[in-house]
Amino acid sequence: MWAPTPKIGAEGLDAARLGATRLGAERLHSLDVFRGVAIAGMILVNNPGLWRPTYAPLQHAEWDGCTPADLIFPFFLFIVGVAVTLSFAAHDRQGESRRRLFRKVFRRTLILFALGIVVNGFPGFDWSEIRIPGVLQRIALCYLLASIAVLTMDLRGQVATTLLLIIGYWVAMKVVPWPGHRSGLLKPGRNLAAYLDHALLHGHLLRPRWDPEGILSTLSATATTLAGVLTGRWLRAARTPLVRVAGLVAAGTLCTALGLVMGHWFPINKNLWSSSYVVFTAGVALNCYAVCYWVVDIWQYRRWTMPFVIYGTNAILAYLLSTLMEKLLILWKVARPDGSMVSVHHYLVEGLLLPFLSPINASLAYAVASVLFWLGIMTVLYRRRIFLKI
Repeated sequence: MWAPTPKIGAEGLDAARLGATRLGAERLHSLDVFRGVAIAGMILVNNPGLWRPTYAPLQHAEWDGCTPADLIFPFFLFIVGVAVTLSFAAHDRQGESRRRLFRKVFRRTLILFALGIVVNGFPGFDWSEIRIPGVLQRIALCYLLASIAVLTMDLRGQVATTLLLIIGYWVAMKVVPWPGHRSGLLKPGRNLAAYLDHALLHGHLLRPRWDPEGILSTLSATATTLAGVLTGRWLRAARTPLVRVAGLVAAGTLCTALGLVMGHWFPINKNLWSSSYVVFTAGVALNCYAVCYWVVDIWQYRRWTMPFVIYGTNAILAYLLSTLMEKLLILWKVARPDGSMVSVHHYLVEGLLLPFLSPINASLAYAVASVLFWLGIMTVLYRRRIFLKI
């Protein structure tokens, strides 16, 4: 799992020499940057000093709706899809067999899923109630399904599969009834996805009767990853950088508007990973990546990118370590001067931040400090050329 690898150079892709040609074997610098932004955002949102109060953009929507925090996970899945397309194209150029690629895909899926179980169970690992779904588990399954689509389907099949997942999920959630309820309910714990989660994974969910990374919604999330796959195909095709950017912006604007319209019938909802949420967030991701690609790979303006490259080239490790550390800080108890016990997390916020900052700013300061702390750790690993390879 651990292996020294060559350090990613800052020179990246010389877009001025691309012309109307296909992308070669070079690594898209903008993809590492965009991935790094997503991981830094995950750490920022997942590690507030105080869960309440917290600035609204850093909070997930309670149910329907979409905040900036709700964009982070679909952005990451979108990036996974882009990377899958570019990576497999490079393997094809090297003449690697499909059988070998399938073995790598299944191996990576199992490792990612297992790491997700470790995150959920740490440190007690009570297998009678350990949560089975999770962020890394969803990434693993979406990566698996998207990889199968790339390795077995042409462009038409990938487009058809993406549309089938979006439309099929919508129809299922709105039309299919389940025992004791009418069809079309989209309430917390009272919808088809929640019914399947409770029926198949009872006692192993984040909530008593449902999970935001549940079974049925993972199929919908796969459509987000496939949107990234299709974007990767667009980037690889023989066209100029300007046409590439124009296509990303046009598709992104169309998807954003379409997602908002779809939301009138199937509300934009991260917990359900609704079809409108898939289309809307894919649109926002396309527009944001278009800007990143233009600035980083075409303009070559990269002075600001290094922290995000560092995060982006060790993304899974950064997420894994930051999550495990935060769990330890919450579980580890220390004594206050009055003898009462409190978590290390609360002790740090209470002792170092609240005397000088308002609660909401103390919460933000702790989250920012977490991002900077893990950036320091990842920088040390980056300079020593140590990356977590899966």
